[in-house]
Amino acid sequence: MTLLESFWLILSVIGIYTIIIILTRVFGLRTFAKMSSFDFASTIAMGSVLASVILNSNYSLVKGAIALATIIGFQTLFSFLVRKSGFLKTLFTNKPQIIMWNGKILHRKLKSCNVSEDDLIAKLREANVHDFSDVKAVIFESTGDVSVIHNSEQKPVETRMFQDVNTNDLYV
Repeated sequence: MTLLESFWLILSVIGIYTIIIILTRVFGLRTFAKMSSFDFASTIAMGSVLASVILNSNYSLVKGAIALATIIGFQTLFSFLVRKSGFLKTLFTNKPQIIMWNGKILHRKLKSCNVSEDDLIAKLREANVHDFSDVKAVIFESTGDVSVIHNSEQKPVETRMFQDVNTNDLYV
């Protein structure tokens, strides 16, 4: 790589990052939020465009800016439509699933979510759970994240915490 090529590479990196920052300011912080699987896919697509602009000399900053604006614009439109339409929300978003309830592992739910018991236990350790009996619920979120609701004082959990969660088949 020549000194001139290095210079253009550095300018490309600065240029595409500047474009991303501007688009994020225009479209808001949700641009990189991982609130749904669609948001996650959009973030991956943006990373791919970023890499293409930086590493491919045939991929201009203008093409990159247009591609990023299109991805982010579609993501914004899609999230707006899903928020406004129950039908689209049902069609395009996964319901979070309860994989552990009141200290009991729900093995059928683990299997349907393709999560191993070892993965679950790792998440419990991450959440500083000391005893299964302290666990109120473990929720496999629509983003693939795992939320652990626990306390050792046996305090009840606010029902709104489960308002969008699939509570069917709580057979424990």
